[in-house]
Amino acid sequence: MIRIGVLGAGHLGKIHLKLLKEMPEVFTLVGVYDPSNYQHEFVTQELGLTLYESAEALLAEVDAIDIVTPTLSHYTLASQAIRLFKHVFVEKPVTATYEEARSLVELADEAGITAMVGHVERYNPAIRVLAGRTLHPSFLQIDRLAQYNPRGTDVSVVHDLMIHDIDLALHLVGSSIKRISANGARVVSSTADIATARLEFQNG
Repeated sequence: MIRIGVLGAGHLGKIHLKLLKEMPEVFTLVGVYDPSNYQHEFVTQELGLTLYESAEALLAEVDAIDIVTPTLSHYTLASQAIRLFKHVFVEKPVTATYEEARSLVELADEAGITAMVGHVERYNPAIRVLAGRTLHPSFLQIDRLAQYNPRGTDVSVVHDLMIHDIDLALHLVGSSIKRISANGARVVSSTADIATARLEFQNG
């Protein structure tokens, strides 16, 4: 049985908490830390969980941590957990920068812990069917549209949504990238909230 805690009880954090509660044969859900404390009633009364006063206090009690906080805090929290030899699940995007992501990979390797990013589209039933087949795609077109939501604007739409499609393309094509052509624009937020990208792969 894995003792797990959750950092963040916002929109996605609430979903993670409910799902973890539904898997008692795998996880013992120890508690939650959320600095805003606005989900206190939901966490303590509806779910019957302990709301911890700090990330450090929660990390001391668990084997693994689920990080569902704003992206800009991912690196700090994940690196803190890894240095304590805690297994880590991080919502996507894993970090705000490539350098931070590489650092987390290196830290996880050194610590010998399991670290995973929430690329949920890999577990889409349609994708899972394709995973067992030999594919030779010559062209993929992926369009992803979402209603504007201020919740995800701490990073660009590329990090928040397109990352799923880039991940699927890399997964399905199975080749390294030869060339990237992309553009984006800020329409209603301070980061790019509309973007297009063309990926050309080494295998043609």
